[in-house]
Amino acid sequence: MKLPLLLTPPADSASSWVMIGVMVLVLFVVLVVLLKYLNLYIQSLLTKASIGLLDMIAMSFRKVNPATIVRARIMAVQAGLKGVDARNLEAHFLAGGDVIRVVTSLISADRADLDLDFKIATGIDLAGRDVLDAVQTCVNPKVIDCPNPASGKTEVAAVAKDGIQVLAKARITVRTNISRLVGGAMEETIIARVGEGIVTTIGSAGTHKDVLENPDMISKMVLSKGLDSGTAFEIVSIDIADVDIGTNIGARLQADQAEADKRVAQAKAEERRAMAVAVEQEQSAMVMENRSKVVLAEAEVPLAMADALRSGNMGVMDLYRLKNIDSDTRMRDGISGDDRSPSDSDPAD
Repeated sequence: MKLPLLLTPPADSASSWVMIGVMVLVLFVVLVVLLKYLNLYIQSLLTKASIGLLDMIAMSFRKVNPATIVRARIMAVQAGLKGVDARNLEAHFLAGGDVIRVVTSLISADRADLDLDFKIATGIDLAGRDVLDAVQTCVNPKVIDCPNPASGKTEVAAVAKDGIQVLAKARITVRTNISRLVGGAMEETIIARVGEGIVTTIGSAGTHKDVLENPDMISKMVLSKGLDSGTAFEIVSIDIADVDIGTNIGARLQADQAEADKRVAQAKAEERRAMAVAVEQEQSAMVMENRSKVVLAEAEVPLAMADALRSGNMGVMDLYRLKNIDSDTRMRDGISGDDRSPSDSDPAD
């Protein structure tokens, strides 16, 4: 069924409504863009940062924060830095760097007349180092305690040649070396090297009195070794903040050595005593063995006498004489107080 001609909209009227809708959509998009980027664009325009509105929109599509780039660019232009354009800032932002901190460090270095360009600053930042803190330390040297109180130690302990322990505490004044910041060792290495130098210097001193009289000998000796080589810092000075006397390590070591020697001597004496007891036991065993041989020999005497009587080599009267002699010997031994039996007597008797 066909509609009446009055209800059918004209073709030109429909197309005009479409055009109106498109224009409204375009105006809405332009309004949103202006509300989002107009403030940044005006700042860029007034400060001659040379970042256009389309560039800001393109940054948003590239996942870059336009506000950070515009702010960094404005700072660089106002400070008169060269070689810091929007493209370089955007590349550093995409690499994960801190754009604002890098530009701030470049401004500080430029004001302090330090040799720091954008490439080196971004390299330091991407290496994980705080480039702004490095520049500030280069301008205003900082003090490091040796040993580090965070390690739980407050003094470096060393022993002089006379055996007296000396406790020292040092303060190291360092400034950043920009050229060695990438790849250079940090504060822990400086503290370890200075601590080693303190121990070596005190250990080479003749007596602890020399160290107490001239504490500056420690700082002079440590500074002469060039301990800042290969590090990200330059040692300005090493000051001995405190020197104290510890324990008498030499005397304690001698006492410990004497105690050890005494234990060794006691062990050797015990060994000799055990050997003497063993020899005594062996001699006693030999005496008992010899006595048993004597008893065996005496046991053969009656047998020999009986055999002599049977063979006629000895008469009955000879046997009686032997018994009388034995009885007389026992009587004399009893009178003299010798309780030894005939078997215990010396065969020579």
